[in-house]
Amino acid sequence: MKPTARPDKEDFVRAVYHHHGSALLRYAARLLNGDWHTAEDVLQEATLRTWTRYDHIDGRPAELRPWLFTVVRNLVIDHHRACRIRPRETDSIDDLNLSVQDAADRILDTQLVLDALPRLTVQQRQILALTYYRGCPIAEIAELLDIPPGTVKSRTHYALRALRTALAGRVRRR
Repeated sequence: MKPTARPDKEDFVRAVYHHHGSALLRYAARLLNGDWHTAEDVLQEATLRTWTRYDHIDGRPAELRPWLFTVVRNLVIDHHRACRIRPRETDSIDDLNLSVQDAADRILDTQLVLDALPRLTVQQRQILALTYYRGCPIAEIAELLDIPPGTVKSRTHYALRALRTALAGRVRRR
């Protein structure tokens, strides 16, 4: 009996794809939770590995099914690992609303707050100045004003609420 000649590399890979392509694609898509685009990439990579391993593969294209399924499974595992390492892709930068805070914005914000401060009581302005301008801790403010720390907290809360109200009225008029 005369041995059959082995097909050339291109015909061999074409035969492998013909025999196993659709099954491997479905298998990859199932492992990738229905991501058909990535499944096609995985199938392409598996086909490339068949091409590069041509000299080491013995047998007919129809007999490679177990090896091909293992290659696809390993490629999908590599894909999942790579996704865990890489940051997720985000939307296009054109879709993002990126506002840049510049000196003009800070000056306008400062002016708004300065215009709203006279609407507060002296006590409210004093507590906000100590808390936010000087950065004093609650215990120190309580000691300076000779009041309990709880009173400092409640006065700060009510002063901020009054400032918020004054700012809301100021912003609406612009």
